[in-house]
Amino acid sequence: MYLWEIPDWPRFSFDEKRLTSLLARVSREQGRLLGRMDALGFDLRDEANLRTLTEDVIKTSEIEGEQLDHDQVRSSLARRLGIDIGGLAPADRHVDGVVDMLLDATTSYNKPLIEERLFSWHAALFPTGRSGLSAIRIGDWRIDIDGPMQVVSGPIGRENIHYQAPPASRLSDEMARFLIWFEHPGDMDSLLVAALAHLWFVTIHPFDDGNGRIARAIADMALARSEKNGQRFYSMSAQIRLEHNDYYQLLEQTQKGGLDVTEWLVWFLSCLERAIEGAQVVLGVTLNKAQFWERFAKEPMNVRQIKVLNRLLDGFEGKLTTSKWSKIAKCSQDTAYRDILDLVAKGALQKDPGGGRSTCYSILVK
Repeated sequence: MYLWEIPDWPRFSFDEKRLTSLLARVSREQGRLLGRMDALGFDLRDEANLRTLTEDVIKTSEIEGEQLDHDQVRSSLARRLGIDIGGLAPADRHVDGVVDMLLDATTSYNKPLIEERLFSWHAALFPTGRSGLSAIRIGDWRIDIDGPMQVVSGPIGRENIHYQAPPASRLSDEMARFLIWFEHPGDMDSLLVAALAHLWFVTIHPFDDGNGRIARAIADMALARSEKNGQRFYSMSAQIRLEHNDYYQLLEQTQKGGLDVTEWLVWFLSCLERAIEGAQVVLGVTLNKAQFWERFAKEPMNVRQIKVLNRLLDGFEGKLTTSKWSKIAKCSQDTAYRDILDLVAKGALQKDPGGGRSTCYSILVK
C-alpha cells in the first residue's frame, strides 16, 4: 500500500520531540549564514547567489541523469539577473527553461503557487514537447494513456517497481488540495513546509516527467519564503545529488510506509543542515575571487586572460595547460602561451612543479 492509498491521506503526522532540536539547529545555521551574507557588499552577494544558483540548476538536472553545460547555465542566469560576467555563452532552450523555473520559484517566492504557474514551469522544462525521444503531455497533468505512472529501474521485462503514483483521475483534486495547503500551511514551521511539500508533490507525481525537479523547486521556494530572501546562498539540490542514494531510498521507504513521515523529515532537515554547512565553501571562493581581482584591479589584462582567470577562480577542474587555455579562450596555443607568461610575470599565475608537455599553471595565492 502506498501513502496515497491510506484512508487518512494526506493527514501526515510526525514526532515533534525528535525534530525540535534539529529544527532549532538548522534554523540557527540558516540565520547565521544569512547574517554573514548580509555583511558582504552587494556585488559579492550577487556573485555568491550566481554561483549557488548555477550549482543548483546543474545538480537538480544531474539527479535526473541530465548533464548541463556549466558555462551555458551561468550565462543564462547572469543574463536574467542582470549581472555582468563578460563573455556570455549562448544557452540552448533547455538550459534557459530550467533556469527560468528556478528563478521564478526563488526570486518570486511571494507569488502564490497555482496550477497555471506549475504548468508554465513544466512547459519551460520541456520546450520541445519531448522527454528524450518520447513525446509527453506538456503544461498539463498526465493522463496515464500508457498505463499507471510508475517509477521503475532495471531492464525491460525485469523492471523493479519502486513506486506507483495516484491514477490520473485523482490529479485535479489531489493538486488542488496540495496547493491550498502550500499557501496556507497554518502554524507549521517553514522548514517543515519545505520538507513536506517536496514529499507531497513528488508522491502525487502529477506530470509525465520533471516531477523531481519541480518538487525540488517547490522546496527551494518554501525555503526562500522562510528566509524572506530571493537570493540563494546554499544549494539543497547539490547536497541531494551528493546523497542521492539515501534520497531515493528514503523516498521509496516513506512512500511505502505509513502517514508518520518523521524519518523523511529528519533526513531532509539533516540534508539541509549539511547544505548550509557546504555554503561556507561558496562564501570562501567568492571572497577569494574578490580579493584576487582587488589585487589586480590596476593591471591591464585582455579579454582572454580575464575569462580564463575567472574560470580558474570559479573552481576549474584539473590542471591548466596551454592547450586547455587555447580551448577555453578560443585562440592558438602560441597566443595562449604568451597570455600565460604575461600573467606569470604579473604574479597572477605560477608555474607548477614539472615540465615539458606536462607543464601546468595555477592561481598564485598571496
